[in-house]
Amino acid sequence: MKASGLVVEYNPFHNGHLFHVQQAKKISSADCIIAVMSGSFLQRGEPAIIDKFHRTKTALASGVDIVLELPYAYAVQSSELFAKGAIHTLQKIGVDSLCFGSESGNISDFITSYNTLKEKNETFKRILKKSLNDGYSFPEASKEAYRTIGLTTNSLDLSKPNNILGFSYVKTILDADLTIRPLTIKRIKSDYHDQEINGKIASATSIRKQLLNKQNFTADKISISMPKATLNQLHKYKDNTGIWHDWEKYFHLVYYRVLTMTPEELASIYGIDEGIEHRIIKSVKNATSLNDWIKTIKTKRYTWTRIQRMFVHILTNTKKEELQMIKKLSSVPYIRLLGITKTGRAYLNSKKKEIDIPIISSLKKNLHPLLKIEERATNAYYSIFSPEIRKKLHAQELQAPIILNNS
Repeated sequence: MKASGLVVEYNPFHNGHLFHVQQAKKISSADCIIAVMSGSFLQRGEPAIIDKFHRTKTALASGVDIVLELPYAYAVQSSELFAKGAIHTLQKIGVDSLCFGSESGNISDFITSYNTLKEKNETFKRILKKSLNDGYSFPEASKEAYRTIGLTTNSLDLSKPNNILGFSYVKTILDADLTIRPLTIKRIKSDYHDQEINGKIASATSIRKQLLNKQNFTADKISISMPKATLNQLHKYKDNTGIWHDWEKYFHLVYYRVLTMTPEELASIYGIDEGIEHRIIKSVKNATSLNDWIKTIKTKRYTWTRIQRMFVHILTNTKKEELQMIKKLSSVPYIRLLGITKTGRAYLNSKKKEIDIPIISSLKKNLHPLLKIEERATNAYYSIFSPEIRKKLHAQELQAPIILNNS
């Protein structure tokens, strides 16, 4: 059986994601679609709007055959480490291809740009270092370095968010000489950061904004932007918990953590560098919301996303020394299985002798230090609930993977 891999967050799963799944199957001629998905917290340093299990159910009902969890240690990271965790997970489970959405839509553009970067890597590194020394954020410094070597003006614009992620995937595959064939489809209609819903294809950003600002969405334009499976799981999660997740619900927890930490303790947290701990501590006493707090910390060098990631690591008490291991690992140490269909089970049965790392289906067995971090992240994600709800939701971590018996 052939499998094609997707790197996803499904926050939430919408019609654009459905199109991606369908096109991936079509252009890859795959029998099985495997998605590696961020868990409780996402790449931009945000909590997922509903938990990973409800998002898994939506994916399985919408054409995905296997859902794997991208470990927290890779999920809340810059594009390079995010891509490393996702691509090596897909390599370990044996996918033949990777299909990602991009503003370019042409895989040859990514291959050409990779070769350009290799050829002009010394210039790229020199400009990157200079821009960082001049006080620019890493994304802005990278953009300037890419511009200097011609990678924001040709057919692949590496100032665009999905092109950047896609380039990281391709670079990971080619740098490690993996057997995965990269494929891409062009994103349709909506832009990654669009704030408004203007049709059946909308950005996840616009959908979350509308969801979090409305009480009832079944009869309005939000509902036409998502499959019924997503609507059902969103309703079910809110019926069971009373909320959808957003950062402000965690403000009091991050606020308390920072108020009770010394500068030295804060500096030990992953992502807290270059003395930013003093700026965070100085601003905490006047903070009245997470949004306003980030505004007071944000500078040209420290972007909104970078600060959000810091806050996630503060919330989860993730230390620098804990995440040093992922930079040393050549690949991922395990595969976490969240959900599977009948097709997915047939695929795994055909590949089980070739998979050389453990497949973990629950947190009952802490076989690796990364799973301990994962459990802590899950506890932090559910910490805003009452003990009764928290216990019920956390029980999902100890159960067998979700199984959908498709035809």
